[in-house]
Amino acid sequence: MTDKALVIFTPSGKRGHFEVGIPILTAARQLGVDLDSVCGGRGICSKCQVSPGFGSFSKHGVEVAENAVSEWNAVEQRYKEKRGLKDGRRLGCQATVQGDLVVDVPPESQVHKQVVRKAASARDITMDPATRLYYVEVREPDMHEPSGDLQRLGEALKRDWQVERIDAPLPVLRKLQPTLRAGKWTATVALHKDHVDDTHRIIDIWPGFFDGRLYGLAIDLGSTTIAAHLCDLRNGQVLTSAGIMNPQIRFGEDLMSRVSYVMMNPGGDVEMTKVVRDAMGDLARNLATEADIPLDHIVEATIVCNPVMHHLLLGIDPVELGQAPFALATSDALRCAAADIGLEAINPAARAYLLPCIAGHVGADCAAVALSEEPYKSDDLVLICDVGTNAEILLGTKDRVLACSSPTGPAFEGAQISSGQRAAPGAIERVEIDPVTKEPRFRVIGSEIWSNEDGFSEVVASTGVTGICGSGIIEAVAEMRMAGLVDPSGLIGSASQTGSIRLVPEGRTHAYVIYDGTADNGPLISVTQGDIRAIQLAKSALYAGARLLMDELETDTVDRIVLAGAFGAHISPKHAMVLGMIPDCTLENVMSAGNAAGTGARIALCDISARARIEEEVHRIQKVETAIEPKFQEHFVAANAIPHATAPFPELFSILSLPVVSFNTKGGEDGGRRRRRRG
Repeated sequence: MTDKALVIFTPSGKRGHFEVGIPILTAARQLGVDLDSVCGGRGICSKCQVSPGFGSFSKHGVEVAENAVSEWNAVEQRYKEKRGLKDGRRLGCQATVQGDLVVDVPPESQVHKQVVRKAASARDITMDPATRLYYVEVREPDMHEPSGDLQRLGEALKRDWQVERIDAPLPVLRKLQPTLRAGKWTATVALHKDHVDDTHRIIDIWPGFFDGRLYGLAIDLGSTTIAAHLCDLRNGQVLTSAGIMNPQIRFGEDLMSRVSYVMMNPGGDVEMTKVVRDAMGDLARNLATEADIPLDHIVEATIVCNPVMHHLLLGIDPVELGQAPFALATSDALRCAAADIGLEAINPAARAYLLPCIAGHVGADCAAVALSEEPYKSDDLVLICDVGTNAEILLGTKDRVLACSSPTGPAFEGAQISSGQRAAPGAIERVEIDPVTKEPRFRVIGSEIWSNEDGFSEVVASTGVTGICGSGIIEAVAEMRMAGLVDPSGLIGSASQTGSIRLVPEGRTHAYVIYDGTADNGPLISVTQGDIRAIQLAKSALYAGARLLMDELETDTVDRIVLAGAFGAHISPKHAMVLGMIPDCTLENVMSAGNAAGTGARIALCDISARARIEEEVHRIQKVETAIEPKFQEHFVAANAIPHATAPFPELFSILSLPVVSFNTKGGEDGGRRRRRRG
């Protein structure tokens, strides 16, 4: 019998066992992995590029040897010589499986391109950028008054603009003399001065009067997704936004998995630093191309991220963040050359600003949320939840603000879900279930028409119904609870217990079928018992983190809840409450802030006074460590129930029409008679 190898594809998480020698592209197709190819596997189109990973992947429980993929072949070499192929990339139609393997499918190789779920929100922002344009007329050189061109430029800036001191990095100094002469001793200079600087740094110089614009990048570097906004530094306008999957996901879906990878694979941190920097560079190029602006007109970047991503971006070993006391290399804001952190694609002298971190597990992304939502100015008690693979939670008023992080995991992003996928056209994003008939209807990304409405099939013909993303699985589980298909413990009932033929056996449990496309060679999309458990674990971590902060303030209630991040922008407060993701609160006081971390990055990009403000405020925010608080585990266990085992507002059960059902699997179908009453 031929030996079989385990192949795991990221970011989808799909896996399967295949015979040694099978092309990676064939394995991907058999698993339904989103890997493009149009040339029939002849190595011509390059659409099937993949990145095999090697080393120890503790998250996946697999060791990948260097020889787990076939050797580089002549077809790949010919393609690289003619059209170029990034280091580490292979053609999926040419590379074959030789052993257990982890394979990353980069965004450009995916058929269904990711939808940016962290789009920019409309926001009034005070414009006081660190980088500005100054036009000057410079005195010509004189043999009788010897001085350098830079010194006479500084003289003109002081005379006309009261700029006291300037500094020029080497790339600018090299172009200074030809630029001044081309402009006949007139020039426009881009100067950068942050709120802590006493010297203006020359970023670029143009001959004569330059009437163009300067641009900046606001980057939200998340564990799963990297989102960026390209902003005009004159008025703060967002020209375009884009997002890509974080390529580090192949080393581990959550942060601690990546720290473990570094611990078990010497040099793993260097590898992860390189791939995330490359991804940021690609994102910058794509944004500039889409906005049709020169890359060297992007002169600044602000970046927000969690502590592990912060260290890996900077090239700092993150191992200390994986063990108590979770020490950061530095918690202060950082200023550096953009090229030093992988943004060589933009202006060579561009500057980067990383917001300060709050503590070892509460990073610059949480500081950015605080800058955007300003809980430190609130008169009422506000709870802010920025939900992703790692949740950042803030609770407080103008008198006191607390913060914590909670390891929700990747389920909210659609990972670890049986039919899960990232947010892309064709993914189910909205679900409703009729409480009487138990029949579902849904909407997919790219369509405003529900599945039971006329024209749905025609609208989705180009994409199909491909899977279910994070917002879709959350709504599906909440709707199943409201329809009486799931009991408070999270157990899915059988067809006889629920009265729905959509409940089908799956091993010793059951699954609820949302969409069956198998007749047309499409997918079977269902919610399994394993999916329910994954969502329970994720939402319990979020709820427990919030309750821990509430304990610290000795309160059982909050006045207002703000949902931030990709989740917050796409999930209704009702579904969040039904699941018990958040503490009970009147529904009208639960609102969405969109991508608050990205908004905070934009504010810091456009307003240097905001940088000073958040650098001061982070020292006032009190960090609560969930990892060492005994009550976190208590809250976590209680929160496993749907919505939760404790209910300060029991009337919400009536408001939300939650049926109290219980499915007893002991004694077969007869022992599982349905018991239900209205709360």
